[in-house]
Amino acid sequence: MEKKHVSAFELYQNAVLASTPEVKTSSVKVQCGEISGVALDSLLSDLAKVSNSRVRASKLFQWLIHPIPSKSFFRDAWEKKPVLIKRQNPDYYKGLFSTAEFDRILRRDDVQYGVNLDVTSYRNGKRETHNPPGRALPFTVWDFYESGCSLRMLNPQAFSSTVWNVLSILQEHFGSMAGANMYLTPPGTQGFAPHYDDIEAFVVQLEGKKHWRVYNPRWLGIPLPANFSHSEIGKPILEAVLEAGDLLYFPRGFIHQGDCLTDAHSLHITVSSYQRNSWGNLLAKVVPAALEMAMEEDVDFRGGLPVDYLTYMGVQNSDKVLQMAQFLSRIEGLMKKLATFAPVDAAVDQKARGYLHDCLPPMLTAEERASSVQGAPSRWENGEPVDMGVAIRGQIRVRLVRSGIARLCSDGEAVWLYYTADNSRVYHKEEPKSVEIKAEHTDAMEFLIHAYPKFVTVGSLPCKLAEDKVSLAELLFKRGLIHTAEPLQQS
Repeated sequence: MEKKHVSAFELYQNAVLASTPEVKTSSVKVQCGEISGVALDSLLSDLAKVSNSRVRASKLFQWLIHPIPSKSFFRDAWEKKPVLIKRQNPDYYKGLFSTAEFDRILRRDDVQYGVNLDVTSYRNGKRETHNPPGRALPFTVWDFYESGCSLRMLNPQAFSSTVWNVLSILQEHFGSMAGANMYLTPPGTQGFAPHYDDIEAFVVQLEGKKHWRVYNPRWLGIPLPANFSHSEIGKPILEAVLEAGDLLYFPRGFIHQGDCLTDAHSLHITVSSYQRNSWGNLLAKVVPAALEMAMEEDVDFRGGLPVDYLTYMGVQNSDKVLQMAQFLSRIEGLMKKLATFAPVDAAVDQKARGYLHDCLPPMLTAEERASSVQGAPSRWENGEPVDMGVAIRGQIRVRLVRSGIARLCSDGEAVWLYYTADNSRVYHKEEPKSVEIKAEHTDAMEFLIHAYPKFVTVGSLPCKLAEDKVSLAELLFKRGLIHTAEPLQQS
């Protein structure tokens, strides 16, 4: 009997309908321009040739979750249910990170316990952290590992250029910071108690294998990490062994735990995003500002509470139903009225400033470096600086380095441009970066932002004076926010 061909999309449809979502696939070679199981270094090299950073981010995310179509994933699984992808291709994620690279980092870089690396264990229902003070040197780290402790690197992107590159691209797809933790677990051990996180998690299995159990979500309103005993969490809704090349996604709030089998170690990276990126997080900025405006502009919000409200409101007065209903009706009316004062755009800009501060700086391609301030030939030679002049003229074509590298925001009196180009690879190591934009430059700055990915001439910027056009371009070039269609000539 002829075997029916099952497409990747059909596999995915079956997966999202099952109680244990799973997509099984092997390495698939697809036509040029599509995403397949090609080596990561080749993929990143190809993506560097994609001129639109939004398209680049979309293609990289599609590679991450291949063979599930991105649109189907966000429609059916994102924030809803776990998804398991079994690839039977141990080399699918090869090149992202490895134990060998981790060892090199320990020897080469200043890795600090508690800042960059945690040593953890979970034995007999007890979760412990074993961080000594100071630098994490190879001898001590590997001794912890030999004694059965798990190793969690908190920010591999600070040390690995490949992880940095991947995350800096993906963050543009999510519109939210993309982070990562690395987990190295000895055979037959477990490093963490059952818990949930406040991020969307993509568990990328790199080496060995790990036994995972995912449980129904639970938001308890208690500070993270929220650890649970096995008696509190019930039966798993998904249970699987991840092997190299496999992927497990679960939304924030889903309780999970992973333990290493006795016959192999496990190395995985968890790519994360969407931390503090909910409607509630936005409303936390909208509501206080709306209330402040309402109290300034509407007398109803400044009116005094009833003199006797304490006699019928509160838990001790649950039998005062009529008075309570009238009071709550008044509250409901004010809440509806409050929405008319909501400064949503200002709150979104406030969220955007936080996002830009969270973001990794872009990792420029070779062409971008050559045509930006990072490729300027200025240097010290024969006792003096040379090649200092860069000619930016009206006919030069420019564009932003990345779609999401900068954003215009107003503080009521001035307009500021917030940007990521000078961010650190270490989370919030630097203060937020911004520059004030002059009134004569604001229209031109908005024009540049919306023109991406097209290059536009400096002369086409909507400023009244030619010198304003050039001065804005020079400012953005010096800040590393724009690059030119061709490398600049010396003036």
